[in-house]
Amino acid sequence: MRVLAVLGLSLVLGYTAHAETLYYGSRAGMEVTVVKKSNIGTTHAKIALKHTKANATAFCRDYIQKVTPKCIADEMKVSLLPEISANCKTGKFVTANGQGYQFLGSNTQYDPTAFNTEYLLVDVGSNEPLDGSSASGYDVALDQFKALCPDRAQ
Repeated sequence: MRVLAVLGLSLVLGYTAHAETLYYGSRAGMEVTVVKKSNIGTTHAKIALKHTKANATAFCRDYIQKVTPKCIADEMKVSLLPEISANCKTGKFVTANGQGYQFLGSNTQYDPTAFNTEYLLVDVGSNEPLDGSSASGYDVALDQFKALCPDRAQ
C-alpha cells in the first residue's frame, strides 16, 4: 500500500512539475498554465488557463531577468481570460487576451523566403489579416488556435 501511495505521489508531483503551458504574449516567459481541456477540435473547444506564480516568476526570470516580489506581483496583475475557446468548424476563436480572430486556412501565397504567413488569421473586429510579426501577435494567436483545433493547422 505504501508503495502505491509513493508511486501515486510521484506521478502527481511529476505531472505538476511539467504542466503544459501556452504563451499569451510574444516575450520570453509570457505563459499561462493549462488547467483543463474540453471538446478539443469541435465547435465548442475550450482550454481553461491559470496564470500562476510560477508563470509570473518565469516571466521575471526569462524576460525582465530579475526575479523580485514586485515583478511577480505586477505580472500576476496582467488581465487574462480564464479560458480560451474556438469553433473549429468556422475557425473563430478567442485568445487569452480576449482578442477574437478567425482562422481562414492556408495562405495560398505563402513563401517561406518572403515576409508573409503560412496561415491566414484575421482580426474579427477589423477584418484585417495578421502580418506575421511578433507585434501583430500572429505566432501567439496561431499557437492558441492549434491547441484548440489541432487538426485545422498542421
